[in-house]
Parts: sequence; structure tokens; C-alpha cells
Amino acid sequence: MGENQHELLRVLDKPYLPLHNNLSERDIRDYVKKRKISGSTRSDEGRKARDTFASLKKACRKHDLSFWDYLKDRLLGVGDISPLSEVIRAAAACG
Repeated sequence: MGENQHELLRVLDKPYLPLHNNLSERDIRDYVKKRKISGSTRSDEGRKARDTFASLKKACRKHDLSFWDYLKDRLLGVGDISPLSEVIRAAAACG
């Protein structure tokens, strides 16, 4: 195992850690398919907007939030749904 032994055995200390990166690979699969089909964007601003919305949608899905409800809550300033940063921190704290 050598130099990476601590990294490789981290799962023994934290059994909730995944043993693979398939979740990360799956996260971007839909995004890559859509990008290939659409032919990408025409500007850097378009790319940034697409990437931001794709990231928000994926984060909402991971935390059982409706993307559209979250987006509406943020745009209208309702505040019924916690910011994603708080939702993610709370989920991480629960392990």
C-alpha cells in the first residue's frame, strides 16, 4: 500500500465513505449527454449559467428538494427552504 495506506484505509475509520467514485461519475453523466446533444453553449456566460443550474439541480435532487420549488423560493425571496449550503452542512453533520 505504501504512501497511500492512510487514504486507502480511511474507510475503516469512516465506514459511510463510498469505496468508489461512481457517484461522482453518475452525477455528471446526464449533464455530459445533454451537452453533447445540444452542441454546448455559444458564450462563456451561457456555459456558466448552464453549469450553475445543472449543479443546483443535482444538489437539490441529492437532498430530496424540488429544484423548481427551491428556485422559486430563492427568486421570490420567500425563505421557506433553507439555503443549500445549510442543507448540505446538516446532511454532512449527520454522516
